[in-house]
Amino acid sequence: MRVLVVGGGAREDALSWRIAASPSCEAVFAAPGNAGTATRGENWSVAATDGKELAKKCVDERVDLAVLGPETAIAAGVGDRLRKAGIAVFGPNRSAGRLESSKIFAKRFMQRHDIRSARASVVHSLDGALRALDRHGDAVAIKADGLASGKGVVVARDRASAQATLGAWYGSGHVPGGGNDVLIEELLEGRELSFFALSDGSQLVPLAAACDYKRAGDGDTGPNTGGMGAYSPPRGFPENFEQVVREQILEPVRRGLAEEEEPYIGVLYCGLMWTREGPSVIEFNARFGDPEAQVLLPRIEGDFARLLHATATGRLDPRAIVLSGDACVGVVLATGDYPASATPLRGVAAPRVKDGCWIFWGNSTRRDGWIDAAGGRVLTLCAMGNDVERARARAYDGVHALAAELGACDLTYRTDIAAR
Repeated sequence: MRVLVVGGGAREDALSWRIAASPSCEAVFAAPGNAGTATRGENWSVAATDGKELAKKCVDERVDLAVLGPETAIAAGVGDRLRKAGIAVFGPNRSAGRLESSKIFAKRFMQRHDIRSARASVVHSLDGALRALDRHGDAVAIKADGLASGKGVVVARDRASAQATLGAWYGSGHVPGGGNDVLIEELLEGRELSFFALSDGSQLVPLAAACDYKRAGDGDTGPNTGGMGAYSPPRGFPENFEQVVREQILEPVRRGLAEEEEPYIGVLYCGLMWTREGPSVIEFNARFGDPEAQVLLPRIEGDFARLLHATATGRLDPRAIVLSGDACVGVVLATGDYPASATPLRGVAAPRVKDGCWIFWGNSTRRDGWIDAAGGRVLTLCAMGNDVERARARAYDGVHALAAELGACDLTYRTDIAAR
């Protein structure tokens, strides 16, 4: 099987790595790829959102399966283009992808199909937003409607913070992701859980779960980021949490998609808050998360490429989903100015990695044996162990060694990923 991975971040590096290890995989390509994907296949100099050129290249290279990594490719309709060209695609079309690309669409979908989520108001102006605060109280989540690279959500725990965020967004005319549409939600209390399921257009089958860390600093302090680390499997949740999610979240989603004649193909990420009443949906993503993918994929056993192809072609066999009993922990190393900005790194030597660890590169390229990284989240270091504690110890041993080797790069990371 010849497989294209669309995208160029650490998630796509992890996908390329796991697909290349599949017995059914003959060749793996990435577009545009990065320093990691370049070590196991061919990178194409094509943007992840250029559906027309990607379709042409897929036909020329006899690609059997395209795997959509980033949300931008889904929102740009790349899956639609590739399917028209006769390529099997793991990833939803643009219409179904609105579960992620529009927070308001997703909220209304959940309301139509009685899927538990926070009470919310849709606003289009600063005046409307301030009136919504009167209805929802002082502690709220403020969400830009469109895609904003993980930076379109602000948790405001008091009215002053909420007013400051809304004033900045509407006063500057720059709501993250564009437009004027904003969702204001009551703030849910509980523990967050990332739950992933595969859908072949009719079934919605549980895959795996993880916990990720979105805040920049230890103890969940600092601004939101695209994710500073993750671990899998989660701990501290009810033993039957998968069954509860299946019954209360996945089955209503499946029924809702069927009723609205909206075939969904690929992976559905359910960002959940586990409250006293059970799981409540914070958000949907229409693709694997980053950094969750980096800790989920090492735990998936069997022929991963074949599993994705079966999902893409409507032939998913739930028995083909087999997870390792081991745990995996991933720690993101980012440039010191992230998330406020991203200082590029030039001419980085490919680092040595401790035994039992591996790294997945973010946006980067290889040049004359050296690596140039775009900055921000530079790479994710992952390790596995018999349990979370062993995986965590191994991961941080690797992080410390890597940070010492790359000391001149001024990289930062959280020290509390997967800590109890």
